[in-house]
Amino acid sequence: MILLRILVFAVLILVAGTPFSHGQAQGRVGQFNPDELVQAGHNFFGGLSRGLALAIQDVVAKWGLPNGYILGQEGTGAFAIGLRYGEGTLYTKNAGDLPVFWQGPSLGFDFGGDGARTMMLIYNLRQVTDIFQRFPGIDGSAYLVAGFGVTAMNSSGVTVVPIRSGVGLRLGANVGYLKFTQKPTWNPF
Repeated sequence: MILLRILVFAVLILVAGTPFSHGQAQGRVGQFNPDELVQAGHNFFGGLSRGLALAIQDVVAKWGLPNGYILGQEGTGAFAIGLRYGEGTLYTKNAGDLPVFWQGPSLGFDFGGDGARTMMLIYNLRQVTDIFQRFPGIDGSAYLVAGFGVTAMNSSGVTVVPIRSGVGLRLGANVGYLKFTQKPTWNPF
């Protein structure tokens, strides 16, 4: 038990002492720095914030600073053919907050269901309406960072990186897409 506490304390010190980016203060106008993302995620995810901080650190190291993010929740289910539905809020520094909905089909070796709280980091979003399109992805390329599932999808130069933490059991790999809309719909196509 003491060893576990020491290990957790060491990881927290490492995370707190490791700069996310030396260019934080010099980020372009309209970008969110890692501290802002971790705080928003902490408020949304609650007690999972240490794992979220590690996931955000990993994503920012690979893709840089986002200029938007979505906080929301989603549900999925699959038996070879799957569906995903979610809703949340898109946050930007320049255009304010906007409700968004997403849905999408998937096909592959995929079975089960889950519910997740989701934070999606958005890159190269020139205007908020650029989010309303389909983003293809391969969930078999997903990986876990500190208990969070992370994938990346790109369409028309806009990159969406969902960071998910949820409950349920879903096993497999699939191809599919997420379609973002301004209003909820049951039609995933």
